[in-house]
Amino acid sequence: MSRARRAGRPAGSQPVRVLVIHGPNLDLLGRRDPAVYGHTTLAEIDAMLATRAAARGAEVDCVQTALEGAIVSLVHSAIGRFDAIVINPGGYTHTSVAIRDAIDAAGVPTVEVHLSNLHAREPFRAQSITAARCVGQISGFGAQSYGLGLDAAIAHVEASRAAHGQVQHQGRRPSAGKPRKSRPR
Repeated sequence: MSRARRAGRPAGSQPVRVLVIHGPNLDLLGRRDPAVYGHTTLAEIDAMLATRAAARGAEVDCVQTALEGAIVSLVHSAIGRFDAIVINPGGYTHTSVAIRDAIDAAGVPTVEVHLSNLHAREPFRAQSITAARCVGQISGFGAQSYGLGLDAAIAHVEASRAAHGQVQHQGRRPSAGKPRKSRPR
C-alpha cells in the first residue's frame, strides 16, 4: 500500500482519503499486452497516484488483488475509513454482481477506471455491471485514467463537503429568534 499526505493543508481540514482497488491481472501491467494496456507498471501507477494525491492534500491507499471476494471485502472496509474509492475491477467489470452490490451497499462514492477504452474493444467489454453503482467511469486514457479517476473522486468529495457546509450555514439562524442589527457602511 502507498499513502500520500500533504502537510500544507488548512488547519482543521480533513484530507480526502481515497482507496484505490486494482483488480485481477493488473499486477502484470507493463508486461501484459502493452498494445492495449501500455508499458506503465502498477508500481508506477501507484507512485503517480501518491504524488497526485499529495499535490491535492489528499491521501491514497492502493491495493491489488485477483480475488473477487477480496475486492468485495476491500469495498466494505472502506466504510468509515475512506471518503471515496477508485476501482478498476478488471475482468470482473463485466461479470461481478457481488462487486456491484458491494459498491452499492457500502455507499462510498466510487469512480470506475479502465486503461483501455472499453467501448472500442470486444462487444462483451462494452458492458460494465459495476459502473451503474459508481458516480462515474473513466476509460481509454491509459495510466492517466487512474489520475483522472483520482481527481474526479477528490472533486466529488470536496463538492459534497462544500454542499453539506452550505446546508448547515443556510439553515442556521443569526441569533436564536432575535432580529439581526445591520451595521452602517
